[in-house]
Formats: sequence, structure tokens, C-alpha cells
Amino acid sequence: MSVLRFGCRAQLMGSCFAAVLPATVSVAQDLEDGYYSLDTITIEAQDEQEGAADRATAVYVSGAELERARSGSVKDLFAGLANVSVGGAIPMAQKIFVNGVDMLNLTVQMDGILQNNRAFHHVSANVFDPGMLKFVRADPGIAAADTGPNAVAGAVIMETVDAADILTEGRSIGGDARLSFDSNGSTIGASATVAATSGNFEVLGYLRTSQGDDYKDGNGDIVEGTAANFESGLLKFAFDDHDQHRVEFSAQRINDSDMRPYRANIGDVPGRTPAPTRLYDTQRNNYSLRYEDTRNQGNWDPEVVIGFSESLVNVPDPFASEGDSSTLSGKVQNTFHLSPTNTIVAGVDFYDRQSTYRGTGSTTLTEKADNIGVFAQARFELGANWEISTGFRYDWQGFEGLDAASNSASSKSVNGASGNLSVRYHINEALSVRAGASNVFGGIQLEDNYLFELPAWDYSNLEASRANNYTLGFDWGNVRTKVGGEVFLTQIDNVRSGGDNFDFESKGWNLGLTHGWTNGSLRISLAHSEVERDGIGYGSWYLQDYGAPLGTVAALQVQQYLPQQNLLIGGGIDMALDYDKALVDSDVTLPGYTVFNIFAEYTPKTMENLTLRASINNLFDTQYADRATYGQDYSTVVPLAESGRSVMIEAIARF
Repeated sequence: MSVLRFGCRAQLMGSCFAAVLPATVSVAQDLEDGYYSLDTITIEAQDEQEGAADRATAVYVSGAELERARSGSVKDLFAGLANVSVGGAIPMAQKIFVNGVDMLNLTVQMDGILQNNRAFHHVSANVFDPGMLKFVRADPGIAAADTGPNAVAGAVIMETVDAADILTEGRSIGGDARLSFDSNGSTIGASATVAATSGNFEVLGYLRTSQGDDYKDGNGDIVEGTAANFESGLLKFAFDDHDQHRVEFSAQRINDSDMRPYRANIGDVPGRTPAPTRLYDTQRNNYSLRYEDTRNQGNWDPEVVIGFSESLVNVPDPFASEGDSSTLSGKVQNTFHLSPTNTIVAGVDFYDRQSTYRGTGSTTLTEKADNIGVFAQARFELGANWEISTGFRYDWQGFEGLDAASNSASSKSVNGASGNLSVRYHINEALSVRAGASNVFGGIQLEDNYLFELPAWDYSNLEASRANNYTLGFDWGNVRTKVGGEVFLTQIDNVRSGGDNFDFESKGWNLGLTHGWTNGSLRISLAHSEVERDGIGYGSWYLQDYGAPLGTVAALQVQQYLPQQNLLIGGGIDMALDYDKALVDSDVTLPGYTVFNIFAEYTPKTMENLTLRASINNLFDTQYADRATYGQDYSTVVPLAESGRSVMIEAIARF
């Protein structure tokens, strides 16, 4: 992108921001008590199954975490959750791990539509823009039957913002504008959201751009291929009769196109990398059409959703490679409200996935998978102390692969049942214990399409995967403090690697604490996971697309609101302990690190809809790669280092 184009965009977004500032004086911020809390209670309230036994292990991104991630990336979004690790440093290469398991093995939904389109293994299959999200929930390990198919290691559920989330009470038009500057990389970011309602109709538009230069790491060295060149947009239309019926259409697009490290998620492989950087042109699209009954009562409470998600990865050098991965999916379900606390959700869902590679001198190479599933999930409260959630689903999958051994298409039909059970018992008003188990049919997953031309795969022994998940935990809490934790085990048999299978396992524990006081809150999480392939602790090369050796990681966030000064101050810590477990194929132990971040937000009393935020990330200029970043367990790999110290200034205007 030329300097002129970048300058014009920055000037345009700056002009839009300036245009809305006069409107900020008279309208109060739509924030509870003047600030967003680290407590997840308001986010959990958006979950229709809040409080159910299968939600006992779920983790939610808080309102404060969502708000502060809006000008950042997925790494910022999950910064407060130690059992959700994000490695890769730049958005288009960020890999997400839940309980040590790559998110490719979880059911992932955006506005009800299945994601997880398998992509080139050096880029992310799950690039999301936090600026357009209002709800994020992770179900580590055990997922309910109505969550979706092939949830072998859990689920991640996301929803984009609606007009009602933007508009203040009594207003029919409004929005917000954000402008940011990051000193490390001289990155300028800008976004604008506008929402309007008229009668029963709603419309929302969102645009964001982020442009900059390569950043410096903690040693002060420029990390080539890390310049920001990110664009995203969201458009939503809805009809809501405010009585029973709601129909919603959403369309989003994310683009990231620039010179990136030759292997985008790796800093360098000395002696094997032809050039320091090359062009990666990536695009993600998502379309969703959904109908739902908004009454949430009785035995007729239907939901219907259909949509399409797609990941495009274009790497012109050296083979003019193009990878296209897509999923058409949908579901029809009904919730039977047997009582205010007892429900059964039943329905049918489907997906049609396709992964295609095109390159110089090659024919078009394609793999396909289609699936139809039926499901039912029952959630009951038994007396005053017991909560039970149990579900069943059955899936029929067709798979068509590229059997290079016979130079022909290879078709398989597989099917299987899945079941889950979650139980929570309240010992008293403060303390409860919980346990859960699931056995899940995983089917045959599509491969990385950039690998289609490489080995000669023989699919004759390829089998459908199946997972077992177990968890045992506790929760204690009162008005101000909540403490919880669990031990977990995830075992996946017959996970796919090209034309072969292997067994995968992740086990460990999680601890979490939130505490609130007058105008302040604290959130701490601690997680430990260990992963194995065929019963052996391997390094990240043999575990890619399935897991990562993470060991023990921790996250802390704290904030305090000073109402007399209209000032919010706080900070966070991102920590990983030394991980010196002997891994079969690696020759480097993983060093620990501790990274400090601080921020302050100020809202002028005369302009209550204007917020000014200053942040210092990586305060002490620590040199490190996030524990979830690929390759740091090998002496032959230079991992992609995170940004060194950066000062970020943001201005947010709501109107």
C-alpha cells in the first residue's frame, strides 16, 4: 500500500472522528457505573443457557476485556484467560489454543455459522476482529450437543454487535468512532460504527483500518514482516417486531495483505528461508441469516440459521499458490421450555466444507466433506441443589479426498454417535462441585490445502476421529469474590495427519479468581496443560494443528475507577513459567517470561461521551515470544517475537 493511500485513509478517518466529537457533549455513555467491569456477569446474561450445568466450565470474555481489545487483535481479546493462549504475534498468523488444544479441533461459531476453515499451516484459520464482537464464550473440553458437530475438544462461540448494543435508550441513530496511535511501528488505527432503527427495522455498519510499519522487539530489533495492514467491515440488517419474531442478516469481511515473514508464523529458519519476507494476501468472509423466536418461553421457540464462511490465502511467491477453504452450514432447532428452569433443545444441522488449492502448473486440487446431524440437549434443575445437562447427537459424514497414491478421488462415508453429561451440585449457597464427560464423533477433517501436492497420501486406512473429555471442578463465590477451578483430560483418537492417523491427548488444570470492590475489580487465571502424540511428549512440529507444549501460564488484570476524576486506571500481567519437560524431537527448553501492561482512561466531565485512553504495553521491554508461538522449542527456528515496549493512545467518541 502506498504512503499516499495510507495518508488519505488516516485523514478520512480522522475527519469522520472529528465530525462526531461535538455530539459527545450532551449524551451520557452507555456504561454501567461509568466503566466496563472485569466481572463477566453482564456478558453471561446474553447466553440463553446461562447457569446450566454444561456452562459450569465455560469461560467468558468480560466487558472490560472486549472494550480494550477493540483496537487490537485476538491476542488482546483473550488476554485475561490463561487457558486460552494466542501465539503468532501478528493477526493473520495468530493460532488460538484452548486447554492446550488448537482451536481447529473445537466447534467455532460466528453469528451461528460454523468457522474453522482449514488454512495454510503458517497462517491462522481463525482471524477475527474484536472491534465487531459483543459476546465471546469458550467451552473447553466438553461441549453440549446443540453447540454443533465435531466438537471434539469443546467450542468457541462469538456474536457480533447489534444496533441495540450501540444505541442509547431513546435514540434511533447513534454510534462511535475510535482513533488510535501505537508508537511501536507508528501504527494508526481508526474505526467507526453507525447504527439506526426505524420502526421494526435495524441497520448497523462498521469499518476499521489499521496501518503501520514493522515493530521492534524487546531487544530493539525490527521484526520484518510485522507491519499492520488490516481492514475489516461488518454490515447487519434486522427485522424485529418487538413481540416474537426477529430476522437478522450479517455480512463481514477481514483483509490482511502485506509482506510477511516467509513462513508467516515463524521469525526465521536460518539456512532454509529463501527470502526474509514474501507477500501474503489473506481474506476472511462470513455471512449469516438467522430467524429466532424472541419470547424464550413455551414449547414453540424455534431458531433457524444458515450461512457461509470462507478463508482465502494467496501466496504468489514462489508457486502462485492460492488456497480457498469454505463452509456452508445451517441448523434448525426448537427449545422446549418445560418450566422456567428445565429445557430441551432439539434439532438438525448440516455443513458442506470444501478446501481447494491452485498453483502454477497444477490442476485444481480439492477435498470435500459434508455432514448431517440430529441432536437433543436436556438441561434440568433437580430440587434446590442439583443441575444436570445431558445430550446426544448422531452425525452422518461424507468425505472425498485426494488419494495421491492412486491418483484418484477417494470417498468415504462415516457416521457415529456423541453423548455428554454435566452435573453440578450446590453444597451450600457459596460452594458447588461439578463434573462432566463427553464422547464425541469427530469425523474426518479436511487437510491443509497447501499440502495437497506434497506427499503421496494413501487414504485406505484413514479413520474417523473420536474424543473423550473429562473434567472435575469446583466453584465458590459471594457477592464480591468468585473462585473456581478444574482438572481436565481430552483424548482424541485417530486425528488426521495427511493420509494417516495418530492419537492426541491434553491434560492439566485451571484456576480462576475474580474479585470486586467499590469501583474496582480484579481477574486472575492460572492454567497448566501438557500434550502428547501417541503417548509421547513431542515438540510443536509434530503437534501442529492439534496442540502446543504450553506448560504453566498465568494472566492478571486489575482496574480501579476514580469517579471524582472520571478516571479509570489499571494494568495486567502476562506470564509463563519455565517449561523444561523433555520433548522427543525438540532440543530447547522454553524460558519463562513476565510482561507488564498498564493503562489509564479519562472521560472529561464536560464531554461525557469522549474517552481518552493511554496504554503502555510490555512496560519493561521484555524480549519474548508468546508461549503458544510455534517453533521456539527448536534451536533451528527463530520464533516470531512479540512487540517490545509500545505506547498506545486512543480516543473513543460515542454519539
